[in-house]
Amino acid sequence: MRVWRALKETGCAVLRDGVYVLPAGTAGAPVLAEMESEIRSAGGFAMTLDLKLRTPAQLAHVRKLFDRSVQYGALVQEVGAARASLPARGMRKAQTVVQRLQRSFEKLTEIDFFPGQAGLQAAEAVAALKQRLQELYSGGEPHPSRKRLRRLDRSKYQKQVWATRKNPWVDRLASAWLIKRFIDREARFVWLDSARDRPGRAIGFDFDGAPFTHAGNRVTFEVLLTSFGLENDAALASIGAAVHFLDTGGVPVADAKGMETLLGGIRAKAKNDDELLARSMPIFDLFYSAYAQSKKEDAALTLH
Repeated sequence: MRVWRALKETGCAVLRDGVYVLPAGTAGAPVLAEMESEIRSAGGFAMTLDLKLRTPAQLAHVRKLFDRSVQYGALVQEVGAARASLPARGMRKAQTVVQRLQRSFEKLTEIDFFPGQAGLQAAEAVAALKQRLQELYSGGEPHPSRKRLRRLDRSKYQKQVWATRKNPWVDRLASAWLIKRFIDREARFVWLDSARDRPGRAIGFDFDGAPFTHAGNRVTFEVLLTSFGLENDAALASIGAAVHFLDTGGVPVADAKGMETLLGGIRAKAKNDDELLARSMPIFDLFYSAYAQSKKEDAALTLH
């Protein structure tokens, strides 16, 4: 059973009973040799061969074995059912459902060696599900403004109250971290039910009409970077790329999923928005330190 599970998780197709095939060069290919060794050590018989497909018919036959359309179809149906149920679940349970389906989609794409239309349809369904979650529970994502960004003097933004929407997620959490660490170290934050609740002198961010919000193709974190002259910090720019991908999509960022997972775990345990931010601050500190160290090592290699 352990061998069978390993082969299944690796994405092997069944050519016939007891004969499993896997495209050469895939991430799971080494598992075949490992399973062969394990079977032999237990007194069984196993053999790994390299198959050379010589005709288009052979290639078409083997590729058909890896057709994931039925699995994608089942996932799309599950996503559709989840999307319809999101309003009744509440924020926490809805987030859990979306995260589970996102992981299911990612696991399926990892073993989809010959992607086709079914995978694209599933990706669109999952994206629509995430968008629906955001619409229901984000409190209203800001619309990108067209205003031109100008350089601001950080000294005029000290010891301020900063206001944003309640239930903060990646862009708002990262922006609050950026404000606290690089712009206004004595900043205090308030979490709003709506923009109308903003205290008179509070500086708003990440909602429509706020001084700092989405502008053009930039998310709020990137707007803050540019406004306060921080965009040339390579480590901050790397965090910004991950935040951008998680908030609005676009170019995938390798570390984005890890960032999302860590923040999701914190959000699941935090009792309120203040605690959520307090627990998230060290996460962004660590990402910043790791990126800064990586940039130093890259620079040293370039000099050598």
